[in-house]
Amino acid sequence: MEMKKILLVEDESHVVSFIRKGLGEEGYEVSVAMDGDTGLRMVRNGRFDLVILDIMLPDMNGLEVCKLIRQHDGVTPILFLTALGTAENVAVGLDSGADDYLVKPFKFIELVARIRTLLRRAERSAEPAAQTGDQHVLRAGDLELDDDAKIVRRGGDEISLTATEFRLLHFLLRNKNKVMSRMDILEDVWGIDFNMGTNVVDVYVNYLRKKMDNGHGEKLIHTVIGMGYALRDPERTV
Repeated sequence: MEMKKILLVEDESHVVSFIRKGLGEEGYEVSVAMDGDTGLRMVRNGRFDLVILDIMLPDMNGLEVCKLIRQHDGVTPILFLTALGTAENVAVGLDSGADDYLVKPFKFIELVARIRTLLRRAERSAEPAAQTGDQHVLRAGDLELDDDAKIVRRGGDEISLTATEFRLLHFLLRNKNKVMSRMDILEDVWGIDFNMGTNVVDVYVNYLRKKMDNGHGEKLIHTVIGMGYALRDPERTV
């Protein structure tokens, strides 16, 4: 099996030493950049299976690096590793294009678990879409999601969504009229099979609601207290 290549963009030398040694022992090839500019240049000039990115970096912060990476690479998994741990920080980080967010201080075993999860999800995403049997267009009432064109419309009006918002809506539409727990959502949308310790799911559901319900009277995403969320087709009788 080919060794997976990881780029670590981190300016704290003791963190770099700890992670590089540990991931090396786990069988990963780790390259290091100590500032944002260098990290961005390495991503553009090389090929990595995953990027671990701090937010507070010299020259260019991690959020900007992430956004610039995503301008030409929407595939390579990006994991933020940072001391900024509020729900708002997590939401901003994921919204910039990252796939996951781990807060310092962290347990190394959790870092390895996150990396494995992200790499598995990237491999699944690379499989031919024809093998999945998924419908390309999903609907609920006057809401329509075209998975091939990556376009969402409601009442004929196009809605602009971030990549994370699109994945969340796609998941809820695939499970239309079902109550999905926060853990169900975290596992499918973020590829995380454990609690992140934040309310990032609630934050993103609210983002979606604001965009989808703007100018439309009927709400589609419903909160089921103590259980999770359900996207319900208004044409369905209950």
